[in-house]
Amino acid sequence: MDIESLLLVDKPKGWTSHDVVDFLRQLTGWKKVGHFGSLDPLATGLLLLGIGRATRLFPFLSRQPKVYQGIIRLGLATDTYDADGKPISLPSSHLPTENKLKEIIKSFEGEIEQLPPPFSAKKHKGKPLYQLARKGQPVLRKPVKVRIYEFQIISYRPPDLSFLIACSSGTYIRSLAHDLGQIAGCGAHLAQLVRLAIGPFRLEKAFSPAQIEEYFKKGQIYSLLCPLEMILENLSKAILTEKINLPLARGRAIPPHFIKVILPPTQEILTYEEEKVIRLFSFEGRFLGLARQATKPGYLIPFLLI
Repeated sequence: MDIESLLLVDKPKGWTSHDVVDFLRQLTGWKKVGHFGSLDPLATGLLLLGIGRATRLFPFLSRQPKVYQGIIRLGLATDTYDADGKPISLPSSHLPTENKLKEIIKSFEGEIEQLPPPFSAKKHKGKPLYQLARKGQPVLRKPVKVRIYEFQIISYRPPDLSFLIACSSGTYIRSLAHDLGQIAGCGAHLAQLVRLAIGPFRLEKAFSPAQIEEYFKKGQIYSLLCPLEMILENLSKAILTEKINLPLARGRAIPPHFIKVILPPTQEILTYEEEKVIRLFSFEGRFLGLARQATKPGYLIPFLLI
C-alpha cells in the first residue's frame, strides 16, 4: 500500500528533526519520509513530515511562513545564540525597560537582513557552519533577507521576555534574540521556543512520538495521516478535464478550456502568502500539484507536480 500523506508531529525537546524522521521510518518501515523545515533540538512544536509522494511538496511547504512563541533571556549572550551555548559576554544586570524593548522590536518588523547563527546548518563551501564553528574556524556569514510579519511581547518579567512572532521561512529566531540583546546593550539569548504553525498547519493538530507509537501498535496510525487531497485546504481548487494529461506532463500553461471549475477554499486561513496558489485536481479527484495564475486571464501555470 502506497502512503502519500502528511503527518503533523509535536517534536519533543532534545530531538533533532532528523531524529523524528528516523523514528517514523523505524517504527513503520516506511522508507520515503522527509521533514519540511527543521527545528533546533532546543525547540519544540510543529514539524511537518511528508510520506511518499508528499515529499515532493518540499519546495512549497518548506517556504511557508512560520509562527513561534518563546522566551528571550536578557543579560547574557551565548556563542550558539541559545541556552545550549557558552557565554560570550559577562552577565549584565542593566536590562532595558519594556517600552525600550517595544521600540527595538518595532525595528525588526518588515523585511530585514539577518545573519545566520555561527552554529547553524547554513553551508559555507559545502560544509555546515556548525562544523566550522566547532573547530573554531572563522567564517564570513552572508546576511539573508527575511520578513517579520508580527513581533509581539506577551509578557516581560526581567530577565525573561515572552514573545510571539510570525515570520517568513528562513528566519532564525536565535539571531533575532541575539540581535535584540546587542541593540539593547545587555546581551541576550533564546531560552525557549515552540513552533505553533507552518502556513495553515497548526500545532494543536499534531501528535507526539509517544502518541504516534501508540496508534501504530493499535493499527490506527493511518487515522493520523493527512491525505494529499486534504492538504492546503486554504487554497482554491481547480478541477481539470479528462484531456489535460498531455499538456500537464509537458509543463505547459493550462488554458481555460482544460479547467472544468475553480472552487474557493474550504477554510480561510491567513498564511501571509503574497501569490495566489491553486491546487490542481484531476477530473477523478486525484491531487496533481500546485499552480499559479498566469498573466494571461484564465490560464494556470503549474509549478509543482506530484
